[in-house]
Amino acid sequence: MMTAYMDHKDLANEVIDEARTKEIADGVHRVLDDIAKAEAASGRESGSVKLLAATKTRDVGEIMAAIDAGVRLIGENRPQEISAKAEGLIRQCAQRGFSLGAAANTQNVNGSNGSNGSAASQAAPNGHIPFHLIGQLQSNKIGKVLPYVDTIESVGSLEEAQKIARRAIARHIVVGVLMEVNESGEASKSGCEPDEAVDLAYQIGAMEGLQLQGLMTIGAHVDDEKTIRNGFAHLRGTRDTILKSGEPGTAQCRELSMGMTHDMDYAVAEGSTIVRVGTAIFGERAFI
Repeated sequence: MMTAYMDHKDLANEVIDEARTKEIADGVHRVLDDIAKAEAASGRESGSVKLLAATKTRDVGEIMAAIDAGVRLIGENRPQEISAKAEGLIRQCAQRGFSLGAAANTQNVNGSNGSNGSAASQAAPNGHIPFHLIGQLQSNKIGKVLPYVDTIESVGSLEEAQKIARRAIARHIVVGVLMEVNESGEASKSGCEPDEAVDLAYQIGAMEGLQLQGLMTIGAHVDDEKTIRNGFAHLRGTRDTILKSGEPGTAQCRELSMGMTHDMDYAVAEGSTIVRVGTAIFGERAFI
């Protein structure tokens, strides 16, 4: 249970020892090197694939060690963990000159308060670190994550999108969305059916309060390169169809969040723009 896990580890902890800091930094550097090699092997431009550090079960100190080592995008699976870590992460990032997630843009998305925007820019000279929710979002938790995350990667139905949009409109914000597609067809995975993805993307793209930024999938859980790559390639084709459509709200649908520690090379070869990596950075999790 989540509450039992959080009783065993203080996710708000901000201090880790030098050995753990080095372990995480080494992990980040290895993964960044692996991404660079995969880009080169696929003929992709250097820097075209972003590393998202999947920070499930990791505390503030561990996450900041990853950021200090070069991570510029983080993703949480559970709203409860976001609540436990967000304030510490925002504070620690600000000390380093970074803004984090939606906390950097609390004003109306139309930018009516220009002075606030310039203040935010001055407060974050080193840039912005996007904060994604990469796990499932129950409707009663939407309010918990919107103050902190700027993109939700796991929207797989019209109903989910509508619920997030209503909350976003009420807060006078726009929330980034990656639409999740179940390319593998595995019952254990979430997301819409591949043959429904294009029409659903058009509906989400047209919604006030949301910005459709791309698509997301989890690779097939099989030991077969062709099967895994076929799923990734199909998602890329779906993204391309959406982008070419010219439908309202689809012009920003560029991201392909696909590939994790074990299938990252296949994903990069098939066009991924975001790889979600946890284990290769932080080591095996002590908790699920």
